[in-house]
Amino acid sequence: MSLRQKVIHGAIWSAIASWGAQLTSTAVFLLLARLLGAEAFGLIALASVFLAFMQLFLDQGFSQAIVQRDSIETAHLDTAFWTSVAMSVLFVLGTIFGAGFVANFYSEPSLAAIIRWMSLSFLFGGLSSVQSAILQRNMQFKVLAARSLVATVACGIAGVGAAYMGLGLWSLVIKEIVYGVTGAILLWSTSDWRPGFRFSLRHFQELFSFGINVLGFNFIDFFNRRADDLLIGYFLGTVALGYYSVAYRILLTITGLLTNVTNQVALPALSRIQKEPEKMRNAFYKVTKYTSLVSFPVFLGVAVLAPELVAVLFGKSWLPSVPIMQILAFIGILHSSVEYFTSTVLLAMNKPSWRLKIILLTTVCNVIGFLVVVQWGIAAVALCYVVFGYLFSPISLVLVKRLIKIDLKQYLFQYRVPLFSASIMVTCILGMKQVLQSWPHPYINLAVYIAGGAISYSLGIALFWPDLFHRMYKLALATASFPIQKE
Repeated sequence: MSLRQKVIHGAIWSAIASWGAQLTSTAVFLLLARLLGAEAFGLIALASVFLAFMQLFLDQGFSQAIVQRDSIETAHLDTAFWTSVAMSVLFVLGTIFGAGFVANFYSEPSLAAIIRWMSLSFLFGGLSSVQSAILQRNMQFKVLAARSLVATVACGIAGVGAAYMGLGLWSLVIKEIVYGVTGAILLWSTSDWRPGFRFSLRHFQELFSFGINVLGFNFIDFFNRRADDLLIGYFLGTVALGYYSVAYRILLTITGLLTNVTNQVALPALSRIQKEPEKMRNAFYKVTKYTSLVSFPVFLGVAVLAPELVAVLFGKSWLPSVPIMQILAFIGILHSSVEYFTSTVLLAMNKPSWRLKIILLTTVCNVIGFLVVVQWGIAAVALCYVVFGYLFSPISLVLVKRLIKIDLKQYLFQYRVPLFSASIMVTCILGMKQVLQSWPHPYINLAVYIAGGAISYSLGIALFWPDLFHRMYKLALATASFPIQKE
């Protein structure tokens, strides 16, 4: 199978995994949001912040090093596996003893037990990271798709069932534990690779030389992505964090639906053509063009329809999340259309240190900004996040231009199609809202707004850029006609 066929094949299975898992988890999330209150989500968000910080050091960046390397030896895999397992055991023990300090810091005594139980995810992560990296390197996305879907369904059933049984926020804890257990079991039952009992210092150093930059990036990016949660939870409390985390969860869900498919396939695919800048340049243009055609209307649609979406999907008790969702929609466009793919190019071209320096600068400014504006509430924190995101995004583009010689004018010109058509869509939706604002049928209203927006956006592309519309149609036919082969 050629690289192009593997990419298409991988994209199909990644789409099945990503969209299936995201849609399932979103349905579960909506059910739990109606059954539980903002405080429960705020407590879980605080626990997740602490555990996510510990999780950074579990993998050491070895998974991405395994995917990126031109050649891989058995000793690399064995060394990476036992390193991850050893770290996971240490982290579980450290979390059990340190959870009380975190609970005292936030003055939330119940947080300690939540963190201790959720720390079991370290064990599952340590047992799964190398297995998952091997499958991704070999583009065996069918196996990863099955694992993701089954684990998501299993944890969803467990979480919703626990919530209906009256277990409250513990239903969210049970959900996470079931996901980790199910995912690890499925990976080991479907993968042929088994670790040998050996550890090589030389192979550790080879992986670590790449992984340390990935680890450094993830460490700094943690504060870039999670400093808002930490500060909101400390200064404004768990209820405010609950409203913020729900809005942020919507952002992550949509971004995942738009980017997980291409991003999961992109790193192994681009790494194989890292010495062919022309091919990489063309691939970079295409992936940003077609992703932006979806991300612009989706996120701008979320911004304009946030009041209706929250009322219908979550209930009126979650309306304080509306302005947060509207603000974060604009960073969603940036993440899904620009940042994910510029970052992937830097990794594929073996420049993780460049990516590390960018995120360091961004994080320092974000944390300082959050500290200054948190006193004005969660909307101010969200706005600060968006402003700094756009201020620093050109840096990564300049570095990508240096590596693969992209034409910035040509690159930016690609966004004219989705931006213009999405503007037509927003105007159409706002017009319909004025006409139907007194109609007391929220579900029907929302369906009409979405349908009208989709039609107006599609017409904008078809009328003003018919050649692009035709290429999209041909791409869809090519993807649909590709035979799905067994791994």
